[in-house]
Amino acid sequence: MDTVKRPDKRAGRSRRTREKVIQAARELFVAQGYGATSLQEVADRAGVAVQTVYFVFGNKRTLFKDVVDTSIAGDAEPVATMDREWFRAACAAPTAADQLRAHVQGAAEILGRVAPIMPLIESAAATDPQIAAQWPDGPDPRYIVQHAAAQALAGKPGARPDVSVEMAADLLFCLLSPQLYLLFVQDRGWSTDRWEEWAYATLATQLCTGHAAGAGGPDGRGQGDRL
Repeated sequence: MDTVKRPDKRAGRSRRTREKVIQAARELFVAQGYGATSLQEVADRAGVAVQTVYFVFGNKRTLFKDVVDTSIAGDAEPVATMDREWFRAACAAPTAADQLRAHVQGAAEILGRVAPIMPLIESAAATDPQIAAQWPDGPDPRYIVQHAAAQALAGKPGARPDVSVEMAADLLFCLLSPQLYLLFVQDRGWSTDRWEEWAYATLATQLCTGHAAGAGGPDGRGQGDRL
């Protein structure tokens, strides 16, 4: 008897359909806003029947949450940030500087996807007050991730012994925030590479030994300015 497990073609088609709808919704939400976008428009953009959108997502509110969650994760897989390979690898880095470098790099990739939709999230919540209710109350999930990173950092070679886990978590939470990222990259026109170098250099000064203030150069610029 053939016991080789064959790919589930139906599951594959369903996954691809879901991905197409989420991508189409993201494009339309960003281009014309949450309130102005209908599910029929999303279906047309995705090349599926509107009934399919309703069947998979139920309503526009749920679809919007999937757009946000997918933007954070980078894909539609139901894997939490702290279980992602990039985060686990960063936390397993042997030194504080190595972990911080990998963590900032991973955060930069997420912020590049999430920051552009931050205004959209705010406007959607204003249009539909039940949007916010889709995320559970409690500590900010982004802070939980940064606190876990701070805990992994503590005690590693090169970590500043005078910085508590709570202080490190606060610094990671604030300096790697979408709002600050947008100020530099969108408002001030920095490249993502320049922002990443600045974020790493700034955090390394605060969290790692052997990183003097102003290491980016006498004019306050980091390596990314050369790009």
